[in-house]
Amino acid sequence: MFKFAVMMTVATHSVETHAEAESTTIRRIGARATPARVRVLRLLRAAPAALTHHQIEQSLGDLALDRVTLYRVLEWLVESGLAHRNTDAQRMYRFSAAAAGEHAAHTHFRCDECGRVFCLDAAPPAPPSLPAGFSLSRLELDLRGRCARCTGEEP
Repeated sequence: MFKFAVMMTVATHSVETHAEAESTTIRRIGARATPARVRVLRLLRAAPAALTHHQIEQSLGDLALDRVTLYRVLEWLVESGLAHRNTDAQRMYRFSAAAAGEHAAHTHFRCDECGRVFCLDAAPPAPPSLPAGFSLSRLELDLRGRCARCTGEEP
């Protein structure tokens, strides 16, 4: 089973710098940089793979949030485009930080086994014609399968 823990032995200056980076990212999209949003975004950015709600809860340790607050923060991060939510092969949600930039403007590959999300250079196809009165706000294309690491093909 995958275990991830945030190492809290980083120098105070370094932690403050990372917290400032997450705060800036959140404010840049016009939102409040609450301590909970900053902590969870920092954790997702430091994680080597997508994390389940439980793994995030455990990794926060003494910085733990109540379960409902954590669900709300994760949903907000996904809706804001700062994180991805993926369902793995066991039908568990896994969360990972979105790379910098616009994530509705390109294609993603989601690994069904490890939950990682990869940004691909391929642009999504043109949107279909919509009926009169409809308004498109976002177009997403997700490819699913197994990544090179999970298939054993990674060099």
